[in-house]
Amino acid sequence: MSAQHREDTRAASSASIDQPVDVDVMKEEAHIVEDAVPKPDSIRDLTEEELQDLKKRIVRKMDMVIMPIMGILYLLNYVDRSALAATKLYGIMDDLNMDTTQFATAISILFVGYLPFQIPSNLIMTKITRPGFYICSAAVIWGAVSGSTAAVKNYDSLLALRVMLGITEAVFFPGVIYFLSAWYTKNELGKRLAALFMFQMIGSAFGGLVAAACLTLEGRYGIAGWRWLFIVEGAATVGCGLIFALIMPEYPHNARILKPIERDYAVWRLEMEAGAGEAHEETTTLGGFKLAVLDPKIWVMVWCMGMAQAMGSTVNFFPSIVQTLNYSSMISLLLTAPPYVFAAIWFYCISFYSDRKNSIYPIIVFSLCVAFVAYIVAMSTLNTGARYFAMMLIPSVCTGPQIMLYKTVNLHMARPYPKRAAGVAMINSIGGLSNVWASYLYYAPPRYLGAFGTLLGCAFAFLVTITGYLFWVRKMNKLLGGSEEDQRRAMKGGVTQQQVDLGWRYIGY
Repeated sequence: MSAQHREDTRAASSASIDQPVDVDVMKEEAHIVEDAVPKPDSIRDLTEEELQDLKKRIVRKMDMVIMPIMGILYLLNYVDRSALAATKLYGIMDDLNMDTTQFATAISILFVGYLPFQIPSNLIMTKITRPGFYICSAAVIWGAVSGSTAAVKNYDSLLALRVMLGITEAVFFPGVIYFLSAWYTKNELGKRLAALFMFQMIGSAFGGLVAAACLTLEGRYGIAGWRWLFIVEGAATVGCGLIFALIMPEYPHNARILKPIERDYAVWRLEMEAGAGEAHEETTTLGGFKLAVLDPKIWVMVWCMGMAQAMGSTVNFFPSIVQTLNYSSMISLLLTAPPYVFAAIWFYCISFYSDRKNSIYPIIVFSLCVAFVAYIVAMSTLNTGARYFAMMLIPSVCTGPQIMLYKTVNLHMARPYPKRAAGVAMINSIGGLSNVWASYLYYAPPRYLGAFGTLLGCAFAFLVTITGYLFWVRKMNKLLGGSEEDQRRAMKGGVTQQQVDLGWRYIGY
């Protein structure tokens, strides 16, 4: 790229360095930098209107095939993982002779298998040609493991199966986050990540209803109700995984659901935005992992995710928290559904706003402020209405910031793509360690002072850290819009030369 072109790029983007980048500015920059990534021959002569029509067709196909498959698998993933929490109300502790500490260990030990395997799994995904088949195959395996939990006879066998479940589920979530970022642009990704979490919330709500339904099977064929829960959910996961493995698309450059011209355009629009992608990247898997480990921004995200995952630990004990309202087991399970439904609606609202306004930081701050209110109410009163109001907010305020963190990683650490894959896995696995120690906070109901007091502190630490990150990336944006020497300094923070040529910026903060 010529020096004059670089000056034009800096001039076009400098107006937005110290303020949120709006869609019109981004469109203007896209036109300026379009020649940094030459169009493939198949789309070079298409008009802007024809390109827009092509884009609509591609996105429609992606939304109609990829999102439903990923959403249903995530729903099943979360239902299988959280089923144990519901069985506490079924009598599993009595049947397996567990005390409260042992039950907390059974909840947390899943992460012993879940966390260490995420990073190697995501690195493997960057080197295989069929990541979609890889994800669906993992679903079949974890469904079988989950269903096998119905056969456990003692506490030790339950622990062993929980570790195995964690290992098999480790493939899914970080893999899906990376996979979606290989298909959608930054203006499309937020709503799709939110849709994924909406499926999670629906899964949590649906899980409570399924658990309540399985309670009616208590004693059928001599099988306890909690065992029926694992049988039903495991069989559903295995069946869906087998079906989806046959139709799941792969990367845009080799997807069978796209025509050749659509593949060319799908790859080009992503590379024009953030540089060389999956089809043309030459960075090695280990090289990408090393870049991720050496990037301090990723470690900031790891810390923030650790705080968010600690806040999210409430989901692992949500049926028990709701039971402190002193309703029957059946009513308590049914009351777990509305907070998750509200959270699904909330996720759509914040993601729509985030994509439309390219805003991330304000959404995180607002969610954390609402979390302060929810935790204080939960600790300070025994009033049924006030406590359920706090419970209605808890799933939204703990998961909403996580959506924004995943979006931040995929936008701010987009290239090289092996680094992005490693970064997503790092924040999810290392940050997810909070689920282990946080599982032991839920004692002394109904106020759970230890748990909610700790989570209040986590929310505050999250707020302070993400505010520091805000000033950090704004400083980096100033360097990217400055002289060539300033840009070289910015590149030491993980920005590629091609991104500099494209006028790339850290957006959302």
